Amino acid sequence: MRRLLLVLLLLLPLPALAAEARPKIGLVLSGGAARGLAHIGVLKALDEQGIQIDAIAGTSMGAVVGGLYASGYTPAELERIALEMDWQQALSDAPPRKDVPFRRKQDDRDFLVKQKISFRDDGTLGLPLGVIQGQNLAMVLESLLVHTSDNRDFDKLAIPFRAVSTDIATGEKVVFRKGHLPQAIRASMSIPAVFAPVEIDGRLLVDGGMVDNIPVDVARDMGVDVVIVVDIGNPLRDRKDLSTVLDVMNQSITLMTRKNSEAQLATLKPGDVLIQPPLSGYGTTDFGRVPQLIDAGYRATTVLAARLAELRKPKDLNSEALDVARTPNQRKPVIDAIRVENNSKVSDEVIRHYIRQPLGTRLDLGRLQDDMSTLYGLDYFDQVQYRVVKEKKLNTLVIHATGKKGGTDFLRLGLNLSDDMRGESTFNLGGSYRMNGLNRLGAEWLTRVQLGDRQELYSEFYQPLDVGSRYFVAPFLFHEAQNVDVTEDNDPLLRYRLERYGYGLNVGRQIANNGEIRLGAVQAYGKADVRIGDPSLPDIDFTEGYYELKYSFDTVDDVNFPHEGEEIGLTMRRYDKSLGSDDSYRQWDLRLNKALSFGADTWVFGGGYGRTLDDAEVVTSSFTVTFAHHALKKNKRGPLRAWLALTVLLGIAFLILQAEEYVHAYNELGLTLGAGIYGSTFFMLTGFHGAHVTLGALILGIMLIRILRGHFDAEHHFGFEAASWYWHFVDVVWIGLFIFVYVI
Repeated sequence: MRRLLLVLLLLLPLPALAAEARPKIGLVLSGGAARGLAHIGVLKALDEQGIQIDAIAGTSMGAVVGGLYASGYTPAELERIALEMDWQQALSDAPPRKDVPFRRKQDDRDFLVKQKISFRDDGTLGLPLGVIQGQNLAMVLESLLVHTSDNRDFDKLAIPFRAVSTDIATGEKVVFRKGHLPQAIRASMSIPAVFAPVEIDGRLLVDGGMVDNIPVDVARDMGVDVVIVVDIGNPLRDRKDLSTVLDVMNQSITLMTRKNSEAQLATLKPGDVLIQPPLSGYGTTDFGRVPQLIDAGYRATTVLAARLAELRKPKDLNSEALDVARTPNQRKPVIDAIRVENNSKVSDEVIRHYIRQPLGTRLDLGRLQDDMSTLYGLDYFDQVQYRVVKEKKLNTLVIHATGKKGGTDFLRLGLNLSDDMRGESTFNLGGSYRMNGLNRLGAEWLTRVQLGDRQELYSEFYQPLDVGSRYFVAPFLFHEAQNVDVTEDNDPLLRYRLERYGYGLNVGRQIANNGEIRLGAVQAYGKADVRIGDPSLPDIDFTEGYYELKYSFDTVDDVNFPHEGEEIGLTMRRYDKSLGSDDSYRQWDLRLNKALSFGADTWVFGGGYGRTLDDAEVVTSSFTVTFAHHALKKNKRGPLRAWLALTVLLGIAFLILQAEEYVHAYNELGLTLGAGIYGSTFFMLTGFHGAHVTLGALILGIMLIRILRGHFDAEHHFGFEAASWYWHFVDVVWIGLFIFVYVI
């Protein structure tokens, strides 16, 4: 009797335990490119219904969404990320143009077509393993998952996770249980031929959808009792919809993925849940329809609320602890050391120079991503990535640079056609060949050739003098020929064929990623032959020798269709008989372009001015200091530095040319202070004004130094404003002096 009573007492709690018991739930997220954004809507609905996920297995886009969710992101955060993501930028390799080194920016201006053909060192054609290397995509994943950097075991994430990939060499399925989470996700979504394969442990890995697009078996291997499967794969197209080669290619991929998907779906049990969002009309590239895709996943899940309610678990201490774990740890680690892994042509020191992360401070993700973009923009690498690892208890930032397997010598081609609709047409066929990484400092040899109406040969050897390519030396030679017409009332009278050739040497300094200053000397020879017109007219031979100062600045976001930014070009030349020039004279040329956007409309303003006298430099600088002032009031530091530097340069140029004019007036015209009233007036007035220009240029130079050190902002810049008003005063005075001294 006592034994029977004891047994009954032991059995009494069992019904309560059984009522609270809940099966272990696995979530299976399939691949489908942009259609995979519907997974976010599914997670949003599951979260609202209180469904606790115990394990996640994902393929391709399912691995992206699943990996982020498993790392701790909430559905609301995932939705925000998807809506704010620049998908066009993320799914390309091109870095933002603001981060591209200035020398590479100039490549865009030579040729409209950006595509280039690469060659290896042995001269063979280098073809990439994928149209997209995945540089920007990998950067996005690294930045979103930086809080998992010290976690190599995917079972220790907030939710255990698996990503599925394919070994392209063997066709074997590869399931990631551990490793570097961003890299595993990147491998899982590497669509063959579209994205370059990811190499991990000696294996070339591509999209897991080729072998297991709906990894139900992977989730079951994680020990779950029930699976919730989300199938967002493409359906097969009808015969009438297969009309292009792209349609056939997409159908081939769909056939492959649907076959293994149906095999996995056939293993579902009565207790499992299958969610198939209504995605008819949505393609794999519809990243511009994020809200609609998320909503489709949400609605498909809410209609199954009654079935999913059976899987709901009441809130308890364990689930609350899980909620805490699911909040992403946004603490950025303090970086104790930086290490470079590099197999490219340039030295580790060059790569290390571009990393501005200070040691002993928290990781600055924004700055680091800009640095990665600049490194990639050097054009030496297939990929430049980073990760944070623990080494000897130190947080080490590892920069991994993969050299271009397809070669670092590049050929670019271009074609120009024009017609004046009056029977006159021209054409130009051009090409450039650039040899990169000729030494460990990153020297390069650029040669441009153009055939047609305007012929050109230009070859330059560009040698950086330091690991940051800040200072450089660039010897060059050139040959050019073009037609020059002499017209009257738009009717041609004469046509000369002008030919010019020579050589020169430049030394210079780059200004961050936005500009450069060059100082050089050039020796040139030329002739002009009469091609159309009076044959009795003589041919002209000439010799040029000159010093040249060039200042270039470029912040436009797109060369062909800019939305913002400016371009500045200033060239000053001093032709001198001591260099072999036929005559001594000076020239200067200023070019300005500015892009402004107002909503959907963009206006591009541009202009240029050039002459051989010295009477406009200081007046022009009045405009440039005004542009600098406007940039400061908008807190645009790059344009502020550029416009102010140009103002100082124009002031210095004015002083140099004024000094030359004094020498010319004294030596060749015999003009002195005692040479009558004009001589005294000329030297006294222009001399006093020159003193003001000197003082103003000195003050603006000090302002430039302070700005480079981070001083002044949109609210606090009285010192700069006072200096700019003083410079305007100097300009106004010069206009009056010019009229009085040179005109009247």
